[in-house]
Amino acid sequence: MTPDTNGTLKRSLSLLGATGIGVGAIVGGGILALSGVAFQVTGPSAILAFFLNGLIAIIIACSYAEMSALFPESGGTYTFSKKVLSIPAAFMVGWVVWFASILASVLYALGFAYYAAAAIGRIFRFLPSWCQISALSGKNGILLLAFLSILAYSLTLIRKSTGGGQFATWGKVLAFGLIIVSGIWFLRERTLGSISTDLTPFFVHGPEGLLQAMGYTFIALQGFDIISMVAGEVRSPKKNIPRAMFLSLGMALLIYLPLLFIIATVGTGPGQSIIDLSMQNPETVIPRAVQNYLGGFGYWMVIVAAILAMLSALQANLLAASRVVLAMAHDRTLPKPLGIIGGKWGTPVPSIVLSAGMIFVIIFIFNNVAAAGAAASLIFLISFALTQWTAITARFRVGAKAFVFRTPWFPFPQIIGTTVCTALAIYQGIQVPLAGLVILLWLGFGGILYLFIFAQRARITDEYAATMDPQVYLLRGRSPLVLVPMANPTHAHSMVEVANALTPPKIGRVLLLSVLVPPSDGQTGEPLRQLADSQAVLREALTTSFSSGLSPEALTTIATHPWPEIVRVSRDHKCESLLLGLSDMDAPESLKQLENLMSLVSSNVIVLRAPSGFEISSVKKILVPLGGRGQNDQLRARLLGSLYRQGTRDITFLQVLPEDSSAHSILKARKWLQEMVEDEVAGNARIEVICSDQSTDRIIERAAEVDLLVLGLQRVARRKKMIGNKVLHIVRETSCAVLLINRRG
Repeated sequence: MTPDTNGTLKRSLSLLGATGIGVGAIVGGGILALSGVAFQVTGPSAILAFFLNGLIAIIIACSYAEMSALFPESGGTYTFSKKVLSIPAAFMVGWVVWFASILASVLYALGFAYYAAAAIGRIFRFLPSWCQISALSGKNGILLLAFLSILAYSLTLIRKSTGGGQFATWGKVLAFGLIIVSGIWFLRERTLGSISTDLTPFFVHGPEGLLQAMGYTFIALQGFDIISMVAGEVRSPKKNIPRAMFLSLGMALLIYLPLLFIIATVGTGPGQSIIDLSMQNPETVIPRAVQNYLGGFGYWMVIVAAILAMLSALQANLLAASRVVLAMAHDRTLPKPLGIIGGKWGTPVPSIVLSAGMIFVIIFIFNNVAAAGAAASLIFLISFALTQWTAITARFRVGAKAFVFRTPWFPFPQIIGTTVCTALAIYQGIQVPLAGLVILLWLGFGGILYLFIFAQRARITDEYAATMDPQVYLLRGRSPLVLVPMANPTHAHSMVEVANALTPPKIGRVLLLSVLVPPSDGQTGEPLRQLADSQAVLREALTTSFSSGLSPEALTTIATHPWPEIVRVSRDHKCESLLLGLSDMDAPESLKQLENLMSLVSSNVIVLRAPSGFEISSVKKILVPLGGRGQNDQLRARLLGSLYRQGTRDITFLQVLPEDSSAHSILKARKWLQEMVEDEVAGNARIEVICSDQSTDRIIERAAEVDLLVLGLQRVARRKKMIGNKVLHIVRETSCAVLLINRRG
């Protein structure tokens, strides 16, 4: 397994492999741990509870299938939130889903350890005393076995992307199959009357008990969502991901329902009901029931199935946790080094090591394992509800045609799924308040990390990614409006070209504004002349837009002072960006008006100074001088992404250091520039560091070799100059086109 040219894992999972991940996560642990409590609260109707939960899970899986086929990228709910909501919301979702996978891994590692210790204890009980391993029965022995299982599966994931073969997954399916087949064999000897007696009363506590059982056991069907977390590694994802989800759920139900029926009938002793058996052995009702009709062999078969179930679920959740980290690191919502894929095996070693390390830490310090399990269940329920909501939102925003897989009878299944998951999450939070507290603490910790460490780089990377995939604007309900005041017919063509380049295709809008000044006394012919000029400018601008396949909007207003009118229109129309043309940078009045406007508007401001005949489409070389991270990083990422989307450009990020800079300072500057390139243009640029005490002159010299110069402006308090003398000098002394950018405050 090696990474592809984009630094992501190759699509190596077949339909069988993806289905195996789902089956590995779903089948086993949940039903072994929760069937006893389900039989206690509702009796034999626990079978119906699992069946109804299965129907709800299928509804939820439909939304996961829709979203994963639409966005066949690793990350699951995190990816859906990033595409449809926002990058801060996606971070919080990814942060808690990662934690849920870690908590689930903790539970399955401990579950394996308890079953393995019990099995080892029984085996060594028949050996001489000097062969006994009594240490494994204590707390330290359990922790040792859990640590060993985590270490083993971490190493397998490091050596091979999805952990290699799936012996544990298909081994447990075989074991459960043998248990069911043998149960059916013994069931042949039972009469319909005795079976009916075993299932009576079917509802012990009526509808309330059934609902309680559904609430307790719904999480036993969690695991199909993990397929969406590795969607970036599935071959033919738009076809195979939905199939794998439904196949894994179907296989789980084909095991669960017959198994529960056999446990409730053949598994009970003479005169014993499944309720009595569950009350006596709530955690081990299945092995006890199987032992009733298969003896010791049946008991061991369940133990083997349980051990394999815990191991396969551990592998699936550890895999999911590492892939969430990988997706977040690629988006800079977690540190970039965690997204490294490579080494001898071409796997995401840092994300695997971090996830495994977190599992080790939580096993060691978290005393309340039940609360950890409840917290994991609560998080998964919240993520299920969120996925239903994002599926509804995405369908309304982009339309049904964009979806490869579509849930029938939209949006009613999603509404049902959202309602059920929300209700179960509330129920879980009330039943186990500590689970809600754990989640709130984790969210608070993550929020602090994001705001103070990850936010800036994540937003910059997100701007570039959204620009390269304009559908994201539509999914997030955004339709960016670029306001372009038009005054000079000779510049109309270049202004509209730049505006079109800044606008996401088929999603964003361009508003051409022409401001007419009312006549003064004795100037009755002035409005007609202005109107003729305005029409000429708009005609040129519209001709350029139509030739590019775009249909801008046009607005003509009348105002005594054009600059305040531009501010008013920008506010009234909630423009995201304002593109201005300024050919004369020597006019003090124009500069003053520009600086005043930048203080007043809430839009991004982009100023174009271009030579006659300039065409943005002909730009090949772009120079971007940088002095440090600032407020314009996101806007610059969007601008450069828009230009790069239209065709390959030769972009150079430049930093000028003092003449006497040390080798260490130069190396540090190059490293920082490379980070900026990775964040703002996904590595699609070169870096250059120059040492000189005449930084302005060096920039002017380099600008003579390019077609476009991009300079950032700083937004300061009102009545303070924003276009400094250094910027003015560079603009006046360069002959290439210049874009001055100033991000909204």
